[in-house]
Formats: sequence, structure tokens, C-alpha cells
Amino acid sequence: MKTWIVLQKRDKNVNYETDRLLVEGGEGTELIYHPNVDIIVDRQDRRSIRVKNRVVDLPNVVIPRTGSGTGYFGHSLLRHFERLGVPLLNNSASIEVTKDKLHAAQVFAEQHLPTPKTMLVKDPVNPSLVAKEIGFPCVVKIFAGSYGKGVYLCNNSREFRDFIEFAHGIKSDEAIIVQEFIKSRPGEDVRVIVVGGKALGAMKRSSKDGSFKANITRGGVGENYPLNPRIEEIAIKTTNALGLDVAGIDLLFDGDDYKLCEANSAPGFKGFEKYTGINVARAIIDYAKTKASIE
Repeated sequence: MKTWIVLQKRDKNVNYETDRLLVEGGEGTELIYHPNVDIIVDRQDRRSIRVKNRVVDLPNVVIPRTGSGTGYFGHSLLRHFERLGVPLLNNSASIEVTKDKLHAAQVFAEQHLPTPKTMLVKDPVNPSLVAKEIGFPCVVKIFAGSYGKGVYLCNNSREFRDFIEFAHGIKSDEAIIVQEFIKSRPGEDVRVIVVGGKALGAMKRSSKDGSFKANITRGGVGENYPLNPRIEEIAIKTTNALGLDVAGIDLLFDGDDYKLCEANSAPGFKGFEKYTGINVARAIIDYAKTKASIE
């Protein structure tokens, strides 16, 4: 089977997830970088992709690994594959919704998923309005981000005002997501990996430096966590609501229950494989083969 793993740009250090997918995919699996691809729209649909200045046969399946960093060209390329009948893990629409944190929050609310109260603000914004609607401390997020980047905690109105001024000093038209801070167990969360509608397992992540963010890439530590029915229910319902084939679902502890933090369409799984012993890359490749045979 011919499988393309689509990336934005070449990195001299192939990251863990990409390397694992190459190993598990075996012969016929290759990396395709945006700068090497030309999109040609014509009537010869099956011959309208050029890679490194030559027309190539289309793959049986595409695995995008661009996630929240998917830009205009990336979405255009994925939509072009869809137009040509090539199955994707994940499709362009699901990636676009997931990278937009507000749109994703709207989907979560529509599906009655347990998610923190969310507000969209632009400068100028009155901190007293945030205090009334969300309360302090609050979590502020830029629109596109992953691995804990672009997420901050504001403990009071002064910190919030300072952050807004800083953010708009960098990009004046930037809208900001403000969310309720879930106080039950700050610095801890649960990452669930879902592939093909099945929750593979769960990992608890804990911050080591007192940060409210528990990402492994930011120095957090992980451990295997029991995949109970409630976690599985939220993770699968979230994945289905977004239309994702492959997802990383992050849950916050909320008393005896959980709140949905966010979803990722190209989740990192280095720590997940390490702490759970689950072969995520193999699950993704196996599902890619299934989807290619179905479509």
C-alpha cells in the first residue's frame, strides 16, 4: 500500500511520531513535504499532483501530520486529495474545525459535552466583564496552538489586562479565547488517544514545576491511567463530533468527573507509548489500511 505522511516542511530531525509511522508503515510509506508539491487543477483528475516537479501516482491513503499548524496551502492540498478520492486520516474539514479553538468549543457545547465556559474577546475588553462571566483565575488561549503553546493563566484582572495589551501589541487584530479555570487538580490532566472510533487507552500527565500545564513536551511526567467508561464516552463523543479519525483528547479533572480541555488532530504520542505501552503508530497504520480498502 502506498501511504503518504504529509508534513509542512522538512526537518533535519525527523520527530518521534513521524519516525514511528514510517517504521510501522514499512515499504510504500513516505514523507511528503508541502514545498515539494504542486497542485494542478484540470480534468485529468488522477494525474494532477506533482511532487518534486514530476507527475506521480496518487497514494492509497494520506496521513496529515500538520495539525493546528495547517495553513491555507495545507488545507488546499488536503481538499485536493479529497477531490481526487484519496482517503485522509483526518479529513480537511475536521482539521480546520479542531485547530479553531472557539469553533471546537461551539461544537462541544452543541453536543452537550462537559467543557469549561468559554468567551471570545478582542481589545479593548473590560476585565470586569471577564470577572463576571468567567471569573479569575482564567485561562487565555490564542486561536491555534498545540503542545501547551499559546495557553496562559491569568490570576486577576491586572494580569489579564497586561496579557491582552501584550498580545495585541504583537498582533493588533488577534482575538483571544478566555476559559473557566478548572481548579480541582491544577497541573494534571488525562490524554486519551482515539483511532478509528476506538479509545486506545489513557495517560495521566502531571506538571513537575508547578505549572497548570501538564504537557510531556513541557517537562511533565506521565503514567498509565485506567480507561474508565466515562473517559471513553467523552473521548469518543468528542472525536465523533469533530469528525476525526485520529485524535488526542485532553481531559481535566473536575471533582469526581472530567471536563473536556481540547482535541488535537495530529497528537503527539511519544509519552503515551512510553507510559502506556500501547503501539499508537501501529493502530494508525492499521486503520489507514482499513480506510483505504473501504474507500
